[in-house]
Amino acid sequence: MYQLLQQRLKLLDISDLEQALASSRMGLEKESLRVLPEGGISQTPHPAAWGSALTNPQITTDFSEALTELVTPPCDSVIEVIQSLDDIQSFVYRNLDNEILWATSMPCVVAGETSIPLAKYGSSNAAQMKTAYRRGLGLRYGRAMQVIAGVHFNYSFSDAFWAQYQKLSGGGGGSQDFISEQYMGVVRNLLRYGWLVPYLFGASPAVCKSFLNGKRTILQEFNSNTYYEPYATSLRLGDIGYQNNKEDLAGIKACYDSLDAYVDSMRCAINTPYSGYEKIGVKVNGIYQQLNANILQIENEYYSSVRPKQIPQGDEKPSTALKERGVAYIELRSLDVNAFDPHGINSDQLYFLEVFMLFCLLQSSPELNRDEITAIDENLLLVAHKGREPGLDLRRTDVNGRNQKISLQDWASELCNEMKAVANLLDRANYCENYFSSVKSQIASVFDPELTPSARMLAEMRERDEGFFHYAQRMSKHHTQYYENHALSTEKNAFFEKLTTESFARQKQIEEDDSMGFDEYLESYLKNV
Repeated sequence: MYQLLQQRLKLLDISDLEQALASSRMGLEKESLRVLPEGGISQTPHPAAWGSALTNPQITTDFSEALTELVTPPCDSVIEVIQSLDDIQSFVYRNLDNEILWATSMPCVVAGETSIPLAKYGSSNAAQMKTAYRRGLGLRYGRAMQVIAGVHFNYSFSDAFWAQYQKLSGGGGGSQDFISEQYMGVVRNLLRYGWLVPYLFGASPAVCKSFLNGKRTILQEFNSNTYYEPYATSLRLGDIGYQNNKEDLAGIKACYDSLDAYVDSMRCAINTPYSGYEKIGVKVNGIYQQLNANILQIENEYYSSVRPKQIPQGDEKPSTALKERGVAYIELRSLDVNAFDPHGINSDQLYFLEVFMLFCLLQSSPELNRDEITAIDENLLLVAHKGREPGLDLRRTDVNGRNQKISLQDWASELCNEMKAVANLLDRANYCENYFSSVKSQIASVFDPELTPSARMLAEMRERDEGFFHYAQRMSKHHTQYYENHALSTEKNAFFEKLTTESFARQKQIEEDDSMGFDEYLESYLKNV
């Protein structure tokens, strides 16, 4: 099964690719709910000291005005990206007014849907579209689902690496076509093996009862204010989290066979009406309830644990950017916020994820058939709800395309052991031992599930006799204390203040440059292919 991986590793080992491997780039997008110290979701606007949520490249919002999103620039190393996130959070914390950032993925006390304010971005057409899109998400899936926080890991191999790798592998076609083809192979393997991420790093085994707002659930009661599952790893990725649930009914699912197939499947979804959404209406009493009544309003609505990405230019659609310029990087979206670290993620996780990315590139990556896609979905759901259950079996597709049962522990052990050689390669390229050490740490978690963040969280809740809310509140205040004692240099503070000033000027310019009404703007955007 791993013959191709071994062949490619040998090729890389005898070539001068180490410097090119060391020049890969990574970035993080970390979401955090802004809440009151007693736990309720903040009702105040995005703090002005943080700049314009529309145009500040490093501090913005996601679904809600209270759901802060912190974005690092592309960085050259794990150390650099952690430092970048640390700097952003230091600035954010020092400009909070009697509020805290929630330390977990699952939200705090949710006092009904109306307690979750939609994000606002100003009066421009682009701003109105972002808010209307979010209003549609709330009506389609519920607002509570949209304030579940996560960490996105963005990763790209360098141009120098791709040039040498294409030559070594004998890949044909134009360089960007080759790069996109290889990235789509990475995406398929990240889907195949993606259940490993919530098993190792899942940190949402419990949830505040208020999140379900009285709805019936199969979850068990932990205490009077908490639901959980004994062996859960990431309820965020389970069936109580944000899921697209209309694509299958309409016969549409993202296709990862090639970049063109992926783009075509996305375009089909954003152009195919769905009767259930037509009932909501689009523009009702002069207010846009959603951008359209199609299966997806825009491509970003499609929930997947991994996405191929290209940076859009101006008002360009994501699918158009991919079609025109190919895949630029991979976005892994299945990481829970790590409550045990004030950054929400730690360096050991990032070293492992970089190994995982290279492993998924070098490993064979055939197209996904329907049975394997079903198995992928089932495996992810199983691991989310029961990942630490002794003897848990998953479904793996063999070389003949048949699904066979294999224990999670056996499969995870097999994958991690295969990653050792990849980790050694990255250690040599970066003159360190961090990559191999990270893989060893995760192998320990494979054989002892009690070492995983999800198990540690539940153990701590039991030891302290506290439910999810009180656990998350305590950790949130602990992180607040960390940043109160964590000075930001004068130079870096000045940098973020400059970003704030520039972002408001940019927002004002965008508003002044609008030359058409919103109806016309939206129609033009949706027609843009």
